[in-house]
Amino acid sequence: MSRLRIDVFFDFICPWCLIGKRQLERAQDLLRIQQPDVEITTVWHGVQLLPQLPAQGGSFADFYLKRLGSPEAVAMRQAQVQQAAMAAGVPIDLSRITRMPNTADAHRLLERASVLGNSAQRDVLLERLFAAYFQLQGSESGEDLGCQETLLAIAQSCGFDPDVMAPFLKGDGDPYIGNEAGAASGVPSFQFDRRLTVVGAQPAEVLLGAMHEALLDSHRARQPA
Repeated sequence: MSRLRIDVFFDFICPWCLIGKRQLERAQDLLRIQQPDVEITTVWHGVQLLPQLPAQGGSFADFYLKRLGSPEAVAMRQAQVQQAAMAAGVPIDLSRITRMPNTADAHRLLERASVLGNSAQRDVLLERLFAAYFQLQGSESGEDLGCQETLLAIAQSCGFDPDVMAPFLKGDGDPYIGNEAGAASGVPSFQFDRRLTVVGAQPAEVLLGAMHEALLDSHRARQPA
């Protein structure tokens, strides 16, 4: 049996990270069909893109207006994102998002869940946190990833004990320190067997090609000189 490790660097507030997650899932499904003997391990690394945000977060509209300079530029960017999202099967409606949350505690929650739970439980929580911010089907409108009570309620809905998770949330806006070096070129970033890196929400076919290349490189490395 061959093994493939995939390290993913992401933030919850990045729509391209959610789109990249969907593309990665498609690529993994294709690989399992083509090479069912490959055991895939996916490791998620949180990267806080906006550590300067206050603990209570800020206005989503104000943030993007300041970043892009005009309502027209914001509308153009959002249309681009939503078009890419729909193509990936993610029904994002950015007009419904009102808050830009501080994601430090959301990353701490997932990090702790990865220690306490199995990979299936972690994956459910990861998807639920994305859904909360982007208000996908199954989430409640207006969930704030910067709110400790909201995060603990989400964790409980995914089978985690909120009393066990609560001590790991700070709630003070203190930046989350993760593995930022792996996202030096941006997020989402995908590392395959720590040999090959692909940056951005690339199509599933591109990610699948990288998987094949990493598996081939790993096979070559195991051959005797």
